[in-house]
Amino acid sequence: MRVVDLKIEDVAFGGKGVAREQGKAVFVPYTIDGEMVSAEIVREKKQFAEAELVEVKQSSPDRVAPLCPYFGRCGGCAYQHIDYQHQLAIKWRQVRDALQRIGKLKDVPMRPIISSPRQYAYRNRITVHALDGVIGFFRRDSHRLIDIERCPISGDEVNAALAELREPKHVRDGHYTLRSGTKSRVFSQVNDEVAQTLRNLIVDLVPPNQRLLIDAYCGAGFFAKALLDKFERVIGIDWDRFAIAAAKENATDKEIYISGDVEDVEAAVSAAIPRGNLQTPALAAASAATTMIVDPPATGLTESVRKAIIDLRPQTLIYVSCNPPTLARDLKELQHRFAINSITPLDMFPQTAEIEVLAHLEARC
Repeated sequence: MRVVDLKIEDVAFGGKGVAREQGKAVFVPYTIDGEMVSAEIVREKKQFAEAELVEVKQSSPDRVAPLCPYFGRCGGCAYQHIDYQHQLAIKWRQVRDALQRIGKLKDVPMRPIISSPRQYAYRNRITVHALDGVIGFFRRDSHRLIDIERCPISGDEVNAALAELREPKHVRDGHYTLRSGTKSRVFSQVNDEVAQTLRNLIVDLVPPNQRLLIDAYCGAGFFAKALLDKFERVIGIDWDRFAIAAAKENATDKEIYISGDVEDVEAAVSAAIPRGNLQTPALAAASAATTMIVDPPATGLTESVRKAIIDLRPQTLIYVSCNPPTLARDLKELQHRFAINSITPLDMFPQTAEIEVLAHLEARC
């Protein structure tokens, strides 16, 4: 292995600094754009190389001391060494760059990134792993565990649950999801305050007096239930039957929640709307009073779901993404039928490389 001197030019999505050595991109974790570093090349490919930081020779003014004693070994956080305002700038730029490079979008209607009120102690749940008496998270780029006594980005109740789990001398090997006391076991965002801001943004984007809301990947109805007063009918679909059961618990007459595959969203809409009501699903979705929300996993929308969206052609399409590259891929196809009104990044996960993004689209005439 060889050690090279590098200037970090950018920070890539995923959190690693990017430098150039003899024209080849070199990725170095725990570095900041503008820094001069020495790094050891540990893996070399034809198009790029990966390196480990040896020394920061000229540090960025945005470099700060991490608060977590496990930072750099634990694989959870990537940005604790970076001032929070600069974290936000990096993430905003990463979203824009992904949309331009992968989505081939020329004029990206970016809005300012929305920060988290709390940069630490914001997580309402974590999943830890236990193996041979070690309880914690996986090490960076490894399947080995690192023993964790406290997680600084998690809330007090979550850390109390972690301390309780660690009390027995012999914890059974396995995975343990630890939640704050108020959290149910169905999926929800890990940052309550930013999740509420995201929900409010969506409410503001949807005009009043709408006929139909199609909420794909609806979960327990977090978005749909905030929009009830704007729609005559709400249809939610999700594969998680426990989330659908939670959504049905306090559902009104205008709400229909279906446990099923989002791949079959057209069939779900057709089955949920009585014959003669709102005419046919396709005609209903083509009206100027139909909104569709999609909040897919990190893999983004499948080809069949993208096709269903294009066929249904809702007037308003709201896409919530936790993965800018797959969002960019999907928007590349959807932009032919939908105009992109705005892209709003939200920092749902401070100190980590993860980014939440809200895209607002409208059907082209």
